Amino acid sequence: MDSAQSLQEAPEVLVIPTMADVPRDGDGAPLLEGVVDVMLIPLEAESGGTRLVALAFSTVSGLVEAMGEEQPWVAIPSAKLEEALEGSGAQAVLLDPQPTGGEGGISG
Repeated sequence: MDSAQSLQEAPEVLVIPTMADVPRDGDGAPLLEGVVDVMLIPLEAESGGTRLVALAFSTVSGLVEAMGEEQPWVAIPSAKLEEALEGSGAQAVLLDPQPTGGEGGISG
C-alpha cells in the first residue's frame, strides 16, 4: 500500500471516514469490537485504470470541511493504519484530500 503523502509525516492520530456510525461509550470513545467499514473511493491511477483509496485526515475539522458534518468517522493511531486497512481492498491512503467544489468530489 502506498500513500499520496508519506504517513511518516502524519500526526500520531488520523481521522478515518467510515460507512456508518461507530458505537461509542458514555465518554464518546469508540467501541471497536468487531469490524468497522472504512470508506474507500476509486481514483484514477497514473498508469490508467482505477485503484481503491482509503481517505485519512489529520484533524476532525479537515474531515468536516472535506466531507461534511454528518460524515461518521473513527480516529486511529497513524502507526496502526496500514495494519487496520489490511484486507479492506485499499491500495493506497490519501492524506488530507481537499474537496473539489463539484458534487462532493475529493482531490488529492
